[in-house]
Amino acid sequence: MTTTDLLVRGARVHDGTPPHPTEATDILIRDGRIAEVGRGLQAGGAQVIDADGLIALPGLVDLHTHLREPGYEASETILTGSRAAAAGGYSAVFAMPNTSPVADTAGVVEQELALGEAAGLVTVQPIGAVTLGQKGQRLAEIGAMAASRARVRVFSDDGNCVWDPLIMRRALEYVKAFDGVIAQHAQDPRLTEGAQMNEGVVSAELGLAGWPAVAEESIIARDVLLAEHVGSRLHVCHLSTAGSVDIIRWAKKRGINVTCEVTPHHLLLTDELVRGYDARFKVNPPLRREEDVQAVREGLADGTIDVVATDHAPHPAEAKACEWPAAANGMVGLESALRVVHAAMVHTGLLDWDDVAQVMSRTPARIGRLGGHGRPIAAGEPAHLALYDPDAGGAFGVDDLHGRSTNSPYLGRDLPGSVRWTLHAGRVTLQDGAAIEVNA
Repeated sequence: MTTTDLLVRGARVHDGTPPHPTEATDILIRDGRIAEVGRGLQAGGAQVIDADGLIALPGLVDLHTHLREPGYEASETILTGSRAAAAGGYSAVFAMPNTSPVADTAGVVEQELALGEAAGLVTVQPIGAVTLGQKGQRLAEIGAMAASRARVRVFSDDGNCVWDPLIMRRALEYVKAFDGVIAQHAQDPRLTEGAQMNEGVVSAELGLAGWPAVAEESIIARDVLLAEHVGSRLHVCHLSTAGSVDIIRWAKKRGINVTCEVTPHHLLLTDELVRGYDARFKVNPPLRREEDVQAVREGLADGTIDVVATDHAPHPAEAKACEWPAAANGMVGLESALRVVHAAMVHTGLLDWDDVAQVMSRTPARIGRLGGHGRPIAAGEPAHLALYDPDAGGAFGVDDLHGRSTNSPYLGRDLPGSVRWTLHAGRVTLQDGAAIEVNA
């Protein structure tokens, strides 16, 4: 759909800035930007979006998305992943580098950027690899990726831990020159050899090799100290344990420049779900104990955890429709993320909608240094919006998924709310709950 004048009528604005009036508000959009916000606005010829009862959030920003292209297009492409993101209320996603070839050069990240621009549904911001081929042995072309047209500012070997402390130190030193950040997949590889699920009571009963919490916590503890020593920015991917929350809380009190994310599934699901051997629940890091779920919820509520990031990880059906040990790790999450946060954090009273705007839009855009996103819903700002119906809801199904893969852990589960409209730079990318048709 082409950009046209739009008048969003009667929305309740929650953008994470000082409280707005509680009454319904109109938002006039012209030439891809917000022209005016107020009551009783008029605009002859504008398309009117009836937002009565809907919440207006700044377009969501995901710091951790796997779009699989280039190399794994059977699972997802940048086009289909963009469509899934728009269906979930996202206006921007950061694409992880574990593609084939790996996004470890300026050429690959610029290709990803161009494919995102061609799709035009969300801003696709590439993340560069920390090491060549994500093999952990030599630094990738970090400076070239930062200076490229993609202007990469986030670097990660996600899927693999930057395990060598000297390589990690050098990477932290390197990104200081351009205010970059290293996003660490915190997993000690020796402590998780052969691991199939969280190490605990359930793994012992099922006889599956366990992934101990200390494998995550020990890497986080090491890296916050390295970041303090170097004076650089560190971001911790998909934090999942109570001990990890404690370490991040300590590091922030010490003044270390560390941020971290939690996934929606770690806010809601536990390792008890593994008892059925349904590989939709196999993920890295694994689903943890109920005590860990409560700890990460509290950490998100008190600001220890900075953002919610999906770790959207699509796989073809055959990668999940097999015995548990052979199944791939990962879950799709873009379309369900806001609804899961609604269930885990808003329904429980731990966050309000302005907090949601902070942890799902404003703060991830700031961490990723992604200008123009996570901005207030105010005159002059880019028109990136998600319109959400908090009173809707129902069973999450395959029809709610708009990417190439269906490996969602929420299929058949009741979730609150519904994303009704998404706007990217004034362009409608989700219309009244229906994804915009694209040639996938």
